[in-house]
This record gives sequence, C-alpha cells and structure tokens, in this order.
Amino acid sequence: MFVWLFWLAPPPQEPEVTPDNPTQQITPVEPPSTTPELAEAPSLVSDSLLARVQQGEAQILTVETDLYTAQFSTKGATLLSFELKQFTMFDQETPVELVDPDSEGAMGMVFTTPNSHVVDTRTFFFTPSITEDRLDASSTERELAFEAAVGEGTLRYVYTFTPESYEVGFRIEETNVATYMTPEGYELVWNGAVPFSENANTQDTELTHHGAHARSGTDVDGITLASDEYAERTLRGSVSWIGVKNKYFGAVVIPDRLADAAELIGERTGNPEAGTVNEYFTASLLMPGPPAEVDAYRLYMGPLEFYRITAYDLGLYDMIDYGWDAFEWMTRPLAKFIFIPSFTFLAKFLPNYGLVIIVFAIILKLLLFPLTRSSYRSMARMRELQPKMEAIKEKYGDDPQKQQQAMMKMYKETGVNPLGGCMPMLLQYPIIIALWQYLQQSIQIRQQSFLWASDLSAPDVIFDLPFTIPFYGNFVAGFTILMGLSMIVQMRIQQGNAATSNPQMKMFTYLMPVFIFVIFNRFPSGLSLYYLIYNVVTAVQQKFINASIEKAKDDDGNTNGKARPNGKATNKKKADRKARKARVK
Repeated sequence: MFVWLFWLAPPPQEPEVTPDNPTQQITPVEPPSTTPELAEAPSLVSDSLLARVQQGEAQILTVETDLYTAQFSTKGATLLSFELKQFTMFDQETPVELVDPDSEGAMGMVFTTPNSHVVDTRTFFFTPSITEDRLDASSTERELAFEAAVGEGTLRYVYTFTPESYEVGFRIEETNVATYMTPEGYELVWNGAVPFSENANTQDTELTHHGAHARSGTDVDGITLASDEYAERTLRGSVSWIGVKNKYFGAVVIPDRLADAAELIGERTGNPEAGTVNEYFTASLLMPGPPAEVDAYRLYMGPLEFYRITAYDLGLYDMIDYGWDAFEWMTRPLAKFIFIPSFTFLAKFLPNYGLVIIVFAIILKLLLFPLTRSSYRSMARMRELQPKMEAIKEKYGDDPQKQQQAMMKMYKETGVNPLGGCMPMLLQYPIIIALWQYLQQSIQIRQQSFLWASDLSAPDVIFDLPFTIPFYGNFVAGFTILMGLSMIVQMRIQQGNAATSNPQMKMFTYLMPVFIFVIFNRFPSGLSLYYLIYNVVTAVQQKFINASIEKAKDDDGNTNGKARPNGKATNKKKADRKARKARVK
C-alpha cells in the first residue's frame, strides 16, 4: 500500500522559469489569514464618559510564581499570557500557554453605559498598583490591582496570586457605578481558545477535546468545533462557572455569586487535515444587576488533573469528554473510580507509566479471566458442533422453520448455549471502551516516556513517510505495529482450526488487525501499548484454556465437548479395558 501510494503520488510542480529569472527560484506565497472574526479587537466607543479612560499607553507587567509566569497589560487590565512552568508543549521545551495569542486579552468586562453604548473594558487604560514591571509571588501571596476612572466613578480590578496554586483570585471593585453603568448588570467574558499544546500529527483528534463549557444547575454543557466551523450555545439559570479547554489544560472562571446565564461561541478557520486550524472561543457570564460594589471570582488556570479540579466540587471534570451519551453513563464512572485511582496507586510503586500500563493490563485480564474462560469454552464447543450445524442446514435447506427447530434441539441435547461465547465478551466491552476513552486524554501519561516512545500520550513515531495516507497519516507508529501482530496471533489461537478451514474466517483474521493498525496509528502510544499487552495476555490465557479443554476431552472421552455426568464415560472406558485384559488372559 505504501509503495502504491508513493508511486501514484503526483510529481512536485516545477517552478516557473522566466527570461528575467533564468534560474529556477520559488517565490514565497503569503498564506491567507486564518484569524476568526471573533478574534477582532474590541472597538472604541465615542462616549463622553469614556473620553479619559480610552487614552493612554499600554504597559506590560509580569507576575511570577513557582507554577506559572503571567503577563498583564495595563490596557484592559487583562491577561496577555499565562505560561505553565511544570508543563511543556509537545517539543518538551516550550512552556504550555493558556492564553490565546490572537486575542486582545483573555478577560474583559462588557457593560452598557447610561448613554446606551456597549463597551468592552479591554479598550480602557488602567493604572497599576505597582511601579515596577515585575511582581514576585513565588513564596508569599501577592496582589496586583488596576484602577481606571470611568465617568464620576472608578473601576478597579484586583488579582491575587498564591504560591503552589493554579488558582488566581479576581475581584471587581466599583464606586459610583451608577454613573457609568446601567442597572441591568454586566458580562464577564473570557476571550480566546486555549492554544494547541500537542503535536500536529494529532491535531485532528485534538479538535474533539477543544471547546468551551459552562455549568447550569448540575448540568455541564459545552461546544466543540471538531465537525462544525461555528457553534454557539446559551445556558440560562444558576450558572456556576464557564471555561475553555484543550486536551489537557483549561481556564475556568468561577463567580462567588451565581450568574443568570452563560453564552458560549466558537469559530474555526483553516483546514484540519492540512494542520492549518485556528480556533477562537468566547465564554461569557451574564452577571445580574444592579451591579455589586464588589464581585469576587476564582480563576483556575492549569492542568485538568482529576484530583486537583474535583476538589472544587463543581463538576469541573465533566468537561472531559468520555464519548457518546449512550456509553458515557458507564465510561465516566469507570474512569473516575477505577482507572484513575488504579493508575495513581500503581505509580507510587512503579518508576515508569509504561510499566503502570503493563501491570494494569495484566491485572485487568486476570480479574476478567472467569469471563474469558467461559466465553472461549462456549466458542470451542460451538466450533465442534459446526459439522452438525452444516448437516442440518443441508438437510433442511428449503425449510427454515424445521432448520431452526433442529438447531434448537441440537443445542438442548448438547447443552450448548449459542450466546455463551458472546455474553461474557460483551460484559468486558464497557471496560475496554472506557479505558480506550481514558488513555486518549489522560494527563497522567502525558510526556511520560517508555522504551522508544518519548511521550505515551502521543504516537510513537519510528519513521516518517514521504507522503500522507488517508486515515493513516504520514508516519508509522511502533507499538501499533506490534499491537497488530499480536492481534493476528491472538485471533489465530482463538479460532483454532476454523481459521484454516474457513476462508472467510482466515480473511477476517488478517483484515481486522490491518483495520485496527490504520485507525490506531495516530492514537496515543500508551493506548497501543495497553492493547499490545492485553492481546499477549489474552493469547496466553487462550492457550491455557484450549489445553484444559483438550485435557477434559481426553479424560471424559466425549467428542462433542460435553462431559457426561458422574464420570460415567471414564468408568465405562475402564470397564472395557478390564474386559479386554480378561479375554487376552
């Protein structure tokens, strides 16, 4: 397939040769702008109340703690950058950034003046509370305040920074607020998406994890741009937080008093397949009026680690997607109450998360062994009945009703349940599906290396291809190859002689691993490692089960795999042997 696609790939276009330019030169072409319309800068408003506050010069202030470095602008008193010190981008060098560089500041307050003008405070120039351009909050709690004179009142923003915490306190303090704001309230808006932090090879799958979310009552809802270029949603009544996130990191705004509503808007430009995607989100809280003199908020900006964000007891972990609603009722509890605690516990004793995945896969297969044994024994007995089933089909080929009656009679006489091999396997699928969802977005395995894989949360690329294969990519992942080979071995053992005698089964034995190989190539290597170990342990269990089945046949002398009660078959064989010996004597 690789050679065929490479052979048929169109040749690169030759650069144009002109008389003025006899040598072949490539003229660079400026790429089109992909900045979404939502990212446009807020416009100035001509209002006499705002004449002073909309004039000035921006100053950049830097705040440093032990966990992050934040940059604020006096224009808008807003965040321009928030870099995490303990987490890096896919290159494992550049710090993870949580503020969209295309935005004019992460946070803004939008309100209506008495003159009916809608304004965004990101157009205001504030005066900071410090004279230097750097504030150190790495060892003690510090505050940074910004103040602006608006009309006959003042608007003051106060940020509080605490060491060893990703939470930033935020207060809005207002005096004479009625002189510049109507009593309907205001909107607090987070502008921009959390930038991509992972490799471009996985950007198409990352799109499903990027989004804006809010909680109304006890329900968490949100929007993503994986399939749509534009999305919006409004939640009304008792909104307790809004947030934007990428695959592993997020920014959440939590008000001390409940908001009346939340609005989520997202826009995407560019081509996901070409890796030129640009997203923009706005998430806003509609705070009720009349405006309070002081409104307090908590801003969580950091990794979406389970124990860290569930400590808020506000359902923040519900932003993590665990698949379709039809499966989420079982996949999410399994991840929260089994997988995450198990990985956390094993990581205390094992030095590497690759070993954690291997040990977890072995433990899980041992726990599921009774179901596996029941399933494979039922399938083995069904294979042995295959000749009788074929004979029944041939005998009653023109009468489906009699054919069905003969089949049911055969099942009853042999004690074989045709669903016996399926039900135990179906009971394992919720665990498999939940683990598949969990490992794709587990920050626990992010940038954890194992063998040749430098990051278990990303594909383990062993070599790059000079072309791109649809649905596969432009690289080859190592653990995915091993997983596909292990699946072939495991399926051969499972099917036994049926794989060689049935051409359709033989074809399925190889087509299914190829299909999985293509799909899993761009998935995290930790997921492929898990299924590799899962298949290996399954193959070992199958060999053991098959050997026990053959041993049971030899002991019972029963060709159809059904043991006779009270060991009568064995006793009869012993009696026959004694009779033969007596005749010889």
